[in-house]
Amino acid sequence: MPRPRVLLAVLVPLFALLGLTTPAQAAWPTPVPVVSKVTTDDPVVFITIDDGWAQNPAAAKILRDRNVPASLFLVSDAASYGVPYFRNLLDHGPSRIENHTVTHPYLSSLDLAGQRAEICGARQRALSTFGLEPRLLRPPYGDYNEDTRIAAGACGAKALVTWTHDFTTWGSWQPPTPHLQAGDIILLHFTDDLPADLNRALAAADAAGLKPARLRDYIAD
Repeated sequence: MPRPRVLLAVLVPLFALLGLTTPAQAAWPTPVPVVSKVTTDDPVVFITIDDGWAQNPAAAKILRDRNVPASLFLVSDAASYGVPYFRNLLDHGPSRIENHTVTHPYLSSLDLAGQRAEICGARQRALSTFGLEPRLLRPPYGDYNEDTRIAAGACGAKALVTWTHDFTTWGSWQPPTPHLQAGDIILLHFTDDLPADLNRALAAADAAGLKPARLRDYIAD
């Protein structure tokens, strides 16, 4: 008896030739869009911060003092070690939790079921831990494929978000500071260097006459 994948491989082209869809295709969610820069005339940029392993109090103070509406793309396993830290950011500022998977894998190395487990699992843990639902997905390492876009939609995400500029300092290497433009998405990480990286990103936004805005308000509603 033919295996399901083999059978689909035969039927999908036949259905396409006839202008039809297979029952499995009909049940698939529409793949979510991929966004690396927001198209907007508003003078705004978007601060996004990934992972969550390092919880630097100085970084949290900057976010609170400047009322930065950061998008926190948290890895569930990392966030579980710093729940009070992230809870404080959510309770005392406009930052919001977004989806960065449970364990930070290369998603394209997983099948659709594996990707759904990572993405839906992170969504459920954010809901149970913080009472907030992620609306955006950032794939770890910026790595994704078509299954990722499908799984993201199945797990409640409105878009898959990459970035325009990476401001993260890794060890002794610091990326050059670009001239920011409206709609740029800035990538940062929860590292020990986050306070300096965050100040550099905010200074670049100030120099360009731009203000941080909440990403989900522009692409998830």
